[in-house]
Amino acid sequence: MIAKRERGKMERKLIASLTQACEEAKPMLTGFTWLTHTVDYQRFPESLVVTWVFDTNANLTTALKSGARQEIDDLTAQAFADAGVNVDSLSRHVDLDSEEACQRTHAGDWDARLRQKSVKH
Repeated sequence: MIAKRERGKMERKLIASLTQACEEAKPMLTGFTWLTHTVDYQRFPESLVVTWVFDTNANLTTALKSGARQEIDDLTAQAFADAGVNVDSLSRHVDLDSEEACQRTHAGDWDARLRQKSVKH
């Protein structure tokens, strides 16, 4: 858990470091479009999840087959380090998704999709 007065500071650090990771990933990962994070600061850092979003399921699958998961994990780990976040198992804090999947199951409503996913984490 992180103290209430520290939440804004941590959020700004996370946004800055994840934005940098996102910009580094765009030219490296075909079909990668954006990333976001969800967190419940009452359960920080356990609840922190970074969702990496690709345009299509096909591009996501192709990226994974070409070893992009390691690049994604490395960029996420660096972003966490830059923000001062320590986690035990990085894989529990990284989610991969696609615009296509969100459109199909949530009519493009990312807020609803991320809320549903955060319950599972």
